[in-house]
Formats: sequence, structure tokens, C-alpha cells
Amino acid sequence: MKHSNDEIDLGAQPPVMVRLGTGDFQQKVLEKLARLETMMDMIIGNGRPGRMQLAEDRLSALEKNDLRRTVYDRIVIAAITFALTFAISAIIAWRSYPGPK
Repeated sequence: MKHSNDEIDLGAQPPVMVRLGTGDFQQKVLEKLARLETMMDMIIGNGRPGRMQLAEDRLSALEKNDLRRTVYDRIVIAAITFALTFAISAIIAWRSYPGPK
């Protein structure tokens, strides 16, 4: 049930509030806001690349390197497979060659 401003609920306890001077409260809010702004500038960057931009650049470089590495890996694996297949067929052909008797 909602109470109007005139009604008093005897079972509810009033919230505990600490009153600060207006100047103290404003000073604390401004200090916290300044720290937050400094942190945001550090993360996002203020005219320069911030931490997020640097992390994104490193991630894109790693993705390009990974793509290039997988292409090289596939080429090397194909070459090894071809060499092994050729060696096995050469050994089988050499053993089955009748030769002079």
C-alpha cells in the first residue's frame, strides 16, 4: 500500500542518511568525476591512441599473422603428405619389381 506524505508507517524505519555539507559533497563528486574522466581518456585516448585502440591494433595484427600462418601450415602439410605418399609408393613399387632372376 502506498502512503501519502501525511501518513506515517510506524513499522518502517526511516533510512539512515548522513548529511554532508554542500561544498563537501560537490567536492567529492567533482574529484570522482575528474578521476573517471582521466581513466576514460587513458582507455579510449584523447587525441592519441588509447589502450583500447592499441589492443584492437594488436588483435588485428595477430589475426593477420594467424591467417598467414595457417596458409603456410597447409602448404607444408601438403608437401609432407606428398613426400610420404611418394616415398611409400616408391618402396612398394621397388619391392614388387621382379628384377633379374
